[in-house]
Amino acid sequence: MENGGTSTLRIRQVLLLFVLLGISQARSQSGRFSVAEEMQSGSFVGNLAKELGLEMGELFSRGARVVANDDKQRLQLDVNTGDLLLSEVLDREELCGSTEPCVLHFQVLMKNPVQFLQIELQVRDINDHSPVFLEKEMLLEIPENSPVGAVFLLESAKDLDVGINALKNYTISPNSHFHVKMRVNPDDRKYPELVLDKALDYEEQSELSFILTALDGGSPPRSGTASVRVVVVDINDNSPEFQQPFYEVKIPENSMLGSVVVTVSAWDLDSEKNGEISYTFSHASEEIRKTFEINQKSGEISLMAPLDFETIDSYSVIIQATDGGGLFGKSTVRIQVIDVNDNAPEIAVSSITSPIPENLPETVVMVFSIRDRDSGDNGRMICSIPEDLPFTLKSSVENYYTLETESPLDRESKAEYDITITVTDMGSPRLKTQHTITVLVSDVNDNAPAFTQTSYTLWVRENNSPALHIGSVSATDRDAGANAQLTYSLLPPQDPHLPLASLVSINADNGHLFALRSLDYEALQAFEFGVGATDRGSPALSSQARVRVLVLDANDNSPFVLYPLQNGSAPCTELVPRAAEAGYLVTKVVAVDGDSGQNAWLSYRLLKATEPGLFGVWPHNGEVRTARLLSERDAPKHRLLVQVRDNGEPPRSASVTLHVLLVDGFSQPYLPLPEAAAEQARADPLTVYLVVALASVSSLFLLSVLLFVAVRLCRRSRAASLGGCSVPEGPFPGHLVDVSGTGTLSQSYQYEVCLRAGSGTSEFKFLKSLACDHQGSVNDVEENSNFVNGFGFN
Repeated sequence: MENGGTSTLRIRQVLLLFVLLGISQARSQSGRFSVAEEMQSGSFVGNLAKELGLEMGELFSRGARVVANDDKQRLQLDVNTGDLLLSEVLDREELCGSTEPCVLHFQVLMKNPVQFLQIELQVRDINDHSPVFLEKEMLLEIPENSPVGAVFLLESAKDLDVGINALKNYTISPNSHFHVKMRVNPDDRKYPELVLDKALDYEEQSELSFILTALDGGSPPRSGTASVRVVVVDINDNSPEFQQPFYEVKIPENSMLGSVVVTVSAWDLDSEKNGEISYTFSHASEEIRKTFEINQKSGEISLMAPLDFETIDSYSVIIQATDGGGLFGKSTVRIQVIDVNDNAPEIAVSSITSPIPENLPETVVMVFSIRDRDSGDNGRMICSIPEDLPFTLKSSVENYYTLETESPLDRESKAEYDITITVTDMGSPRLKTQHTITVLVSDVNDNAPAFTQTSYTLWVRENNSPALHIGSVSATDRDAGANAQLTYSLLPPQDPHLPLASLVSINADNGHLFALRSLDYEALQAFEFGVGATDRGSPALSSQARVRVLVLDANDNSPFVLYPLQNGSAPCTELVPRAAEAGYLVTKVVAVDGDSGQNAWLSYRLLKATEPGLFGVWPHNGEVRTARLLSERDAPKHRLLVQVRDNGEPPRSASVTLHVLLVDGFSQPYLPLPEAAAEQARADPLTVYLVVALASVSSLFLLSVLLFVAVRLCRRSRAASLGGCSVPEGPFPGHLVDVSGTGTLSQSYQYEVCLRAGSGTSEFKFLKSLACDHQGSVNDVEENSNFVNGFGFN
């Protein structure tokens, strides 16, 4: 029991600590209580709230809890009343052995905020053990010539109680030769000594017996007895004497078994049997007899069992040297155990918090304690973690540490940390212990979604089928879980007139874009809108990107002939003088195509003619010219069928019928050669500005030519019967588009055209939709001029 109590004393205190996030530095208080041993479980110890000056209910509200150094719950706390109660029967001798006072240390851990309260519980001894002699019968051989007053050491009794309940004195049964007195050794043990009161006479009485009684100081006192038998030895007048009355040696705790600890030596002046000395342990405890052995002949004390400094750090042994005549001498050997660094540091984890949220500074990750069972430098410890980690160690109360984040963590940079805690002692050689924990970092919604592109350009061909997938947008989020789950949406258009909701839709889960209806390039060539990506975090974060949709043209429009129109009430007849040379410009077929690009590149060809070989059509500009000189044999009237064809795939076409009348009397105009005309057509870019300039110049020139032609025609009676050219009323179709390089005209320059032959260098005449009456008056010319001015040709 003594050994168990001593071992318990050597265990260093370890506190169980739970630390919550954001706690402040704990502070310590202490309270002292006292309780007698062997009290029943549930016995009242004291009121913790009153002892520590706490408010009623504070223990409950702060989650108070009692923890012990050895994790044994010997006390329980009623947090409602503050009463401390025993959880088990306490045995002072088991807990503390011979140590007095017997103080147990507890800690009260309170959370919210964290506070450590130190509690000391003194276990008072009661007289529950009687003195006990290890040897129930003692044998003393005393020479008869021993002088009165000679002292003889007896075996002592052991009493596990302490204080007033410990061993107090010894008594012997009444006799005429001896009395007993008590001796206190350097180790505070009390030994009985037998004192000779009357000289012994071997011849008168060779043996005496009496009872030795050991009494403790309890109330009532307890006692133990042993029998003492004294054998009177015939004369041997020299007792053994030791060279040293006190031996002190030091031995490392890791000494090999069987090694000699110390050798004691004594001598005796007697000779023969009375001078022969034997060595024995005197008053040795069971622990000493188990650990050490003495050679009776040589006095060598050898190590028989392993030493443990942390359990017992010293031994006190009494050596008795006895000669052959029964005389003896005594010496004390004190064996001091030297600590060696044979215990590695220990790590006890109290709590671990994992995962921990990112972006929070100074978050407590782990609470742990360290201890080393060695002493001195062997028990001094250094605790460390790798320097390249964003964590720090903070020392708390008595070898307690907290592992905290040094700075806010970023899960997107690193989501998991392996932290190795290394504890190294200062012994030689140094021993260390490592403990590795894995800390996970939980995600916080701190990253907005990011589109793979700031802007997207999508192409879709017109006349698409509804619900056609036209492209996708994609965004990523560096967060995890719900914080990285994205929802896509369309943003309100910047143009309030754009019907975005009827044009496209977006899949909220994957960002796929769909055209809701068939698109028409001629109505809408491009549109732009914004898309958003929003995560499902709290609060939600979002980002935007721009999407531009370009509608690709399809060849869905046939060429449209502006001149000559074929829906008039009467066909428009072109006049060609018979004196015209080859290459004379008869007229020009003007056509447009609502498409764009190569779908609007137009080409012209002559499909059918009344007289083949007389007229030709330039394929790129639609000019109809004479292919040779005219003769009197040529018929006066000709009908030409011209086809206009675009360059789409598949190509579309339109045809127009021309009526040509050969007449006499026209002056010979200057007609450029076909090669010169072709070069001029290639050199002049048909741009919008050229059309505007051409229209303006032609309008002015048209007025004078009309007047001249009208006068000439009206004078010719045979021409009076010819029909005039008529142009259909009403506006042109509104779907005409931009000017291309093939002679088409933009919608901005839609006008009505009537081409007449017979004037000098004029090739085009822009007129109001009037019948070309050869009898027209000056009023007609003025009306035509007003019409042209109405189109902006001034």
